[in-house]
Amino acid sequence: IYNRGISGHKVFQLADRWDKDCLQLKPDVLSILIGVNDIWHMLNGNYDGTVTVYESDLDALLNRTKKALPDVELVICEPFVLKCGAVGDKWFPLFDEYRAAARRVATKHATAFVAFQSMFDEAIKYAPPEHWAKDGVYPSPHGAQLMAHEWVKTVTASKVS
Repeated sequence: IYNRGISGHKVFQLADRWDKDCLQLKPDVLSILIGVNDIWHMLNGNYDGTVTVYESDLDALLNRTKKALPDVELVICEPFVLKCGAVGDKWFPLFDEYRAAARRVATKHATAFVAFQSMFDEAIKYAPPEHWAKDGVYPSPHGAQLMAHEWVKTVTASKVS
């Protein structure tokens, strides 16, 4: 397992380093979770991207990946946030559009889709948002464990169907 995530990166930055950080590794399974920074940096005035740019860039990245690695198993993870810390009402409803864009790209490419936001929406019925991600973005150990379980459940189910 190689984790090539870099805090603060948006899809275009992921694409800039894709050959070295992904394609040259020739993974059997490729799981992508990206999108929070695409909206977060736009909301704080440090990026002028849009949902359309996010979706187009992610789609292009998957096209590029499938061309270079036709047998790779792709997994798209839903961007997620919890309303606490850095995340407030100004994130919505725009954030839901980013989530929907990730789902559209996953559907278009017939990949597994890990619904992290739905999972966390259910989890906050049992513990407050801060329990899962103190700043609303980066998961706590509890949130990371929940994510790992959801990822395995989803990917295992996608192999059965």
